[in-house]
Amino acid sequence: MSEVTAVAHTSAGRDVTSGVLHFLNPVVVDLTALSVDGKQAHWHVRGPNFQAVHLLLDEIVDNARVYTDLAAERIVALGLPVDARTQTVGSTTTTPVMTAGFQQSNDSITEVISAIDATLVTVRTAIDELADLDPVSQDVVIEIARGLEKDRWFLFAHLAAA
Repeated sequence: MSEVTAVAHTSAGRDVTSGVLHFLNPVVVDLTALSVDGKQAHWHVRGPNFQAVHLLLDEIVDNARVYTDLAAERIVALGLPVDARTQTVGSTTTTPVMTAGFQQSNDSITEVISAIDATLVTVRTAIDELADLDPVSQDVVIEIARGLEKDRWFLFAHLAAA
């Protein structure tokens, strides 16, 4: 009986799985921070468009969690562990620190957009670096970018002038 092992990839002598981990784990970290901070904004938003922004932030948090799972499960499918422990997220995320307490909706939106923008930088780096390394992992990150850009658009529409 043969032993079942995790998927292992090598290409031109380099370890693809460790490369995927190097570029995907930061995506998992930033998306985890985005989901936690997005929930913080959701609980504390105030203003005349409270309900619409409150509900939209909840949707963005749900999306961030789905995107986190996509990236994390890709790493694990390749046989490597993910590190999204609170200590790791707190010390390595590239997302800006969210203001504590209640905020007017425009301020909350601006902060969440900044967090999405920081996450998109990490995601785009992964897209670029995974192109030759592992196109399947790159496809996962492209899907995440598409979703984050849509979420950003929905938030930005609340700030944009006609």
